[in-house]
Amino acid sequence: MQLKMVNLGLFSLLLPVMSVSANEPVTPTESAESIEKITVMGRAQTFYRESSSSVGTKVETDMMDLPQSVQVLNEQLIVDQAAREITDLYRSIAGVSAYSYSGVTFRGFRDDSNVFYDGVRGDPFSGFGVPQLFNVERVEVLKGPAAALYGGGEPGGMINYVTKKPSFEQDTEVTFTVGDDDRVGGSIDSKGGLTDSIAYRVGAFYEQKDSFRNNADSENTELTAGLLFQLDDDTRLTTTIDYIKQDLGGNRLRGVPVDDDGNFLVDPSYNANEASDYQNLEATVLQAQLQHYFSDNLSVDTTVRFVDNERVQGYHESQGWVDVNGDGEANVDDETIKREYRKQYRANQEVSVTSDFVYRLDSTIEQTVLFGADYHHVDSEYDYWRARYEADGVANLNIFELNYGESDPADYTLTDQNRDGEKIERMGFYAQDQITLTDKWLLLVGLRYDHFNDYDKESGFEFSDEHISPRAGVVYKYSPDTSFYVNYSESFNPTSIGDQEEADADGGLDPEIGEQVEVGVKNQWFDGSVMTTLAAYQITKKDVAMSNPDDTGVDDGIAALVSLGEVESKGLEFTLVGDITADWTIMANYAYNDARVTQGDVGDTYADGSKFVNAPRHQAGLWTRYDIDSLQSAIAFGADYVSEQVSADDQIVKPYTVFDMSWTTTWQQTQFQLNVKNLFDKEYAISGFSERNGHFPGAPREVVMQVSHHF
Repeated sequence: MQLKMVNLGLFSLLLPVMSVSANEPVTPTESAESIEKITVMGRAQTFYRESSSSVGTKVETDMMDLPQSVQVLNEQLIVDQAAREITDLYRSIAGVSAYSYSGVTFRGFRDDSNVFYDGVRGDPFSGFGVPQLFNVERVEVLKGPAAALYGGGEPGGMINYVTKKPSFEQDTEVTFTVGDDDRVGGSIDSKGGLTDSIAYRVGAFYEQKDSFRNNADSENTELTAGLLFQLDDDTRLTTTIDYIKQDLGGNRLRGVPVDDDGNFLVDPSYNANEASDYQNLEATVLQAQLQHYFSDNLSVDTTVRFVDNERVQGYHESQGWVDVNGDGEANVDDETIKREYRKQYRANQEVSVTSDFVYRLDSTIEQTVLFGADYHHVDSEYDYWRARYEADGVANLNIFELNYGESDPADYTLTDQNRDGEKIERMGFYAQDQITLTDKWLLLVGLRYDHFNDYDKESGFEFSDEHISPRAGVVYKYSPDTSFYVNYSESFNPTSIGDQEEADADGGLDPEIGEQVEVGVKNQWFDGSVMTTLAAYQITKKDVAMSNPDDTGVDDGIAALVSLGEVESKGLEFTLVGDITADWTIMANYAYNDARVTQGDVGDTYADGSKFVNAPRHQAGLWTRYDIDSLQSAIAFGADYVSEQVSADDQIVKPYTVFDMSWTTTWQQTQFQLNVKNLFDKEYAISGFSERNGHFPGAPREVVMQVSHHF
C-alpha cells in the first residue's frame, strides 16, 4: 500500500507536464487549429498500407529508409477483420504464430512479454490475459532483436500497441455487435474539441459471449477517457485513463488431449475446467506524455505510464492418466485423468518512464540523433494455494464420458504454496544516429546500456546485472522505389529470478543473448500504393539456460542449470500490402523459418538438432478486400496457413488452413458488417502444449454481425 501511494504521488506530480500522444509529432509553427486543418477525412492513399512508423527508430521514419523489417496493422484492417483481440491478427504478421494465450512464436522463439504500449512497458493484460483491441488504433511489429532501443526481450521481435488519443476532429461512433455463442456487445467512442486548445476522447466497450469450449465464457468491459492540451505552438500534452475488466469463466483454458499424430482424442469442446472455474482481471492504466519543441531542430518526448493490475483465478489442471484398469500402466486406455485445483492471486503495480530527445542536423550530411533513457519498476504479489487429486477432494475426470460437478472447490483441502512476489527494476540509456550519407546511402547506428535488478520477496534473494546492446544498419536506395538493406542487432533477456536463485551457488546464469543478421529489399509499386518487403535473417540465441547434463542430483557439487544452450533460427519473410487498384486492396505474407537447437541437453526435446517447440516451418496469411462502389459495399476474403509443428512433448501439431470472409455495406452514416470466421468449419489445433494438456484447439465457424453509426 505504501508503494502504491508513493507511485500515485509521483504520477500526480508528473501529470501536469506529461502527454500520451506518442505518434502525433508537434511542429513548432502550428497552432492547435492549424494542426487539425491538415487532418485528412475519408479514405487515405491506401486502406492498409502505412508509409512510415516510429517503432523501429523512435523517430517517425519512412519504411523505405529503415534497415529492418516492420509491419503496421492499422485501424482499418482491425475493423475489416472484426478483430476483438490480438490473436485475431496473427495471420497478418509474417513470422508470427500462436503459442498459448496471447504468447506467440516470433521468428521461431516463444515470446510472452515483449509487449509495449505507445512505446513504453506496462501491459495491463499481463498474466494469461489476452489484449483487447477496442482502445488500440494500430499494432506495430518490429521484427528481430529490439534491445538497442527497448531493452531486454526475446530476439524474434516486439509488438507495440498504439492507443487511441483525444483529437480536435469531431466524431462519435456507436457500435452494436451480435454473433454465434450468444455474443452480444456494444461500444461508444467520442472525440472532439472542447475549446480551441483542449480536445477530449471518451469511450466505453462491453461484450459477452459463450465459448465453444465446455464451461467457458467471457465478459469484457473497458472504459477510457483522455484530454489533450495544446499548451502553445510548440508544446502538446495529453493525459488518458483506461479501466479494464475481464471476467473469463471456466478458465485458465488448457488444450485438448491428442495422440502422437496430433489427432484429437475427444471433441475440441473438451475442457478440464469446471463451470465454477474462473479467471478475472481488473486493471487501471494512467498514462501521460509531453511533446515539446525547443527549436525547429530539437525536441523532447516524455511518457509516463502507471499500471495497477489484479488477477484472480481458480482452475483445474490435468496431471496425467489414472491407472483405472489396474495393469500398472496409466495411459489413454484408462480414459480418466487426475486433476489438481489451483487458486491464485497475482497483482502488479508498474511505473514506466521514457524520455527521448531528438536533434536534427541539416548540414552537408543530414543526421537525426536520438538520446533517451527509460525506467521500469514492477512490484508484484503472488499467492498460490493448491489441492491435489482425490486425496484433497478433487474428483478425477473421464474425458470420454464427462463427469463434471462431482466435487466442489469449497470442499477441497487447499495447501498454501508459500509464494510471495518479486520486485523488478530496469533502467536503460540509449543513443541512435540516422545518417544520410548521400542521396542513395543511409546509415543507422545505435547503442544501449541496461541495468536490471530482480528481488524475490519470498526468499530475499536478489540478483542484478548489466548489458550493452549494439545495432547497425545500412540502406542503399537503388531508386526512389527500391531499397536494399542489411542490419546487425542484438537482444538480451535476463534469466528468471527463480532460475538465478537455483544457480546462484554455482555462479549464476548469464543473460540469454541473441544476435541477428538480416538482409532485405523493399519495393514500392503502382506509384507507391503497394509495398513489398523481402527479408532473410539468421538469429543465434546463446547462453540459453538448460538442465546440466552432468548434474547427478542434489548436493552433488554440480550445477543443476547452466548456460550451455544455443538455438539457431534461419528464415525468409515476404510481405505485400497496399492497393492493387482503386477498389482492390490486399495484405499478404509468407514466412519460412527453421529454428533448431545447436547446443542442448541430452534429452530428446532439447537435443542438438531438435526442432524448436511450436515453430512452424511455413506460414502464410492473406486478407484482401474489393469495393463495389455502385452498391456502396465491399467483400473481403482471408486465409491463414500454418505448417506442421511439434509440442513440448514431441507430439505432432498437424498443419491447417482456415478461411474467412466478410461483407460490408454503408447506408448514409451507418455501416453494416458481416464476418464469417473459419468459413468451412475446419477442426484444427493452433499449437501444442504438453501431453497431459494436449493441443490448443482453433475455434469452429463463427458468424459476427456489427452495425456502427457515426454522428
